[in-house]
Amino acid sequence: MPRFLAVYTMKPEDLARFRCMPKADQDAVDTVGMKQWADWEARNAASFPDRGGMVGRTLRVTKDGVAAASNPFCGCIVVGAETIEAAARLFEDHPHFTIFPGDGVDIMPFLTAPAS
Repeated sequence: MPRFLAVYTMKPEDLARFRCMPKADQDAVDTVGMKQWADWEARNAASFPDRGGMVGRTLRVTKDGVAAASNPFCGCIVVGAETIEAAARLFEDHPHFTIFPGDGVDIMPFLTAPAS
């Protein structure tokens, strides 16, 4: 089955706005969002050969060395689906952007086979 990388994205200003909310409000969003996220993942578990995870700060390595960097990526998951459209449909109304301050999920096909 074809595999796709789904990358969760979030604008830094949206995360900052969320973090400025009162702690009780953040906790309420987390309680609702994490339950919906877990339910979504359980419903679609057969489509996830690698659950990936959420990610933190970024370091970029170039010919000039290693340096701090920023990007909109906040997590990823590997999806098994017949088409990229089918993979994308799994994320419609996802809690990442309906509950949490995420702005989207980018879906990309793997062009190489997984390592054996």
